[in-house]
Amino acid sequence: MEKFNLRVYGLLINDRDEVLISDECRDGYAFTKFPGGGVEVGEGFPNALRREFMEELGIDIEVGELFFFNDYYQVSVFNPKHQVVSFYYHVNYSNWSQIETDQHVVPLTEEGEKHRWIPINELHQDLFTFPIDKIVAKRLSVGHGT
Repeated sequence: MEKFNLRVYGLLINDRDEVLISDECRDGYAFTKFPGGGVEVGEGFPNALRREFMEELGIDIEVGELFFFNDYYQVSVFNPKHQVVSFYYHVNYSNWSQIETDQHVVPLTEEGEKHRWIPINELHQDLFTFPIDKIVAKRLSVGHGT
């Protein structure tokens, strides 16, 4: 292992009991994950999460309680020399209906990212690409009675 890769993600749940997810394509690799990304040097987790939501969605969120973090070894899908440690927080945004989402084909084939709402009662591990997201999806759906 050469280094740790610290990641932070937000679980934004709207009034219709739907969670926001992100479909992305980077360098020809398509994946689905929760919104968020890397923590930069000198940055705390809540600030990193607010920055990621501003960059990805143009919204200023409130960071709530920590929901999950992986306290076990997870190798990076992108670099086998990196260990990924991911933190997932509940986040709030009162104007969730104004978040830009659209119908799009999954997986994405064009570079970039798009977002969609998934009802929590339809949330399942197979929607997600990365191992830690799969665990979080399962825990989130179980926590909501599905």
